[in-house]
Amino acid sequence: MISYLAFMLIAVAGGYMLGAIPFGLLITRLAGMGDVRSIGSGNIGATNVLRTGRKDLAAATLLLDALKGTLAVVAFGILGRDAALAAALGAFLGHLFPVWLNFKGGKGVATFLGCTLGLAWPIALIFAVVWLGVAYFTKYSSASALAASAVVPFAFVAFGQFEAAALMALLAALLWWKHSDNIKRLRAGTEGKIGQKG
Repeated sequence: MISYLAFMLIAVAGGYMLGAIPFGLLITRLAGMGDVRSIGSGNIGATNVLRTGRKDLAAATLLLDALKGTLAVVAFGILGRDAALAAALGAFLGHLFPVWLNFKGGKGVATFLGCTLGLAWPIALIFAVVWLGVAYFTKYSSASALAASAVVPFAFVAFGQFEAAALMALLAALLWWKHSDNIKRLRAGTEGKIGQKG
């Protein structure tokens, strides 16, 4: 029989392969927009894709980057809750550190949301409400992501899902680390606002 550890490793690896698909890069290239890494922040995520001026491409990137997290959780969740959590970890790490791009990926906001959606849709709704609220008042995508991701682990605690809370706290910490430059720019007042072209 396959051991518990083997199941978890399979879930992490499977989640990683899904998460490592660089949709932002693929979509912009297919649309003839070139390499999205050459503009703005150089990121492959939806916010930077938006800096091309193509809202449709940014929306598609956001949706697909989120869905790969959700798909990983749901697919491997068939093997149990622990496998779902392991797949969420793999998908998030895959997006941040994709092997196809020399481990230089996105900042993980959409995939974080997608993993949350797969684990508990009401908490994904909380994430979205916080993100939209902060975005409305500040116009900063990074500030919105930081605030929304910080709320998620506490929401899982409130729902009594302590293992998921621990995992999402780890993912939130990684997300904040990936946003370290954004945090510096926010403090300096030089951070780009939502919709600002690169």
